[in-house]
Amino acid sequence: MIRIFFFLLGFGLTVIGSSYIILYFNLMTMGYNFLNYVNFIIRRIECYYIVIGIIIMICSLTIKGDKKNELYL
Repeated sequence: MIRIFFFLLGFGLTVIGSSYIILYFNLMTMGYNFLNYVNFIIRRIECYYIVIGIIIMICSLTIKGDKKNELYL
């Protein structure tokens, strides 16, 4: 159950981070070039949510839990 929570938490953070990256992509229409856009993105803390979310999702999928909570049929 805790692994599902961490997976959903990571998924939510990934969605939030990617939506901010897409939202800030509108800066390109205001005259920013691609290097200025990338420089702006790496300085914004809310854009790091995508990296944190992916790490949490990968950890929740790969780290094994304890066996005492599983039911064996």
